[in-house]
Amino acid sequence: MDNMNYIDISQRLYEGMPVYPRNPKLEIEAIQTATSDISLITIGSHTGTHVDAPRHVFAEGVGVGELLLARLIGECRVLDMTEVREGISVADLEKHDIRQNERILCKTRNSERGFDRWYDDYVYLTGDAAEYLVERKVMLFGLDSLGIKKKGLEDNTAHTALLGAGVVVFEGLNLSDASEGSYEFIGLPLRLDGLDGSPARAVLRQI
Repeated sequence: MDNMNYIDISQRLYEGMPVYPRNPKLEIEAIQTATSDISLITIGSHTGTHVDAPRHVFAEGVGVGELLLARLIGECRVLDMTEVREGISVADLEKHDIRQNERILCKTRNSERGFDRWYDDYVYLTGDAAEYLVERKVMLFGLDSLGIKKKGLEDNTAHTALLGAGVVVFEGLNLSDASEGSYEFIGLPLRLDGLDGSPARAVLRQI
């Protein structure tokens, strides 16, 4: 077996990596035991490539450990949104004939310029576009930014619309090696009971 048919769309996790402002920084401490080496990892639940659970915005929402595997694995479409300069709009999504129960990943200029530093002007999802995705009854939505809403925006519709409708949200995807098209998606967060989110390993398999 090799990796020919797979694309890793996860960010690397390392000390000093960019995190969303005011989120915990990743810290790794090496610990030696009598028989082996282990590591103490301090990491925020929304570090790097990660999943937002409904608990992220709703006090009584489902935690990340309770998300259905059937939603996290299956066919998806990567949409090329690299021409979008600011926020992905309803008009941008309408060009792609989004259908019920689809998993939709949006590739933007965020992936093109990389993830080695934080950018305030990352491409985001507008609240209206989130509501449109809910109307289309998508199963999962993913974006190549550490947050799906515009930084500093008080209106949290981008999160509440999707998570309130049970749409699984992936943030921090690295879609630099993925072209527009259909793939099998596998994105698995840690099984953390009741938590608001979790780092995840996400891959695409070419089909």
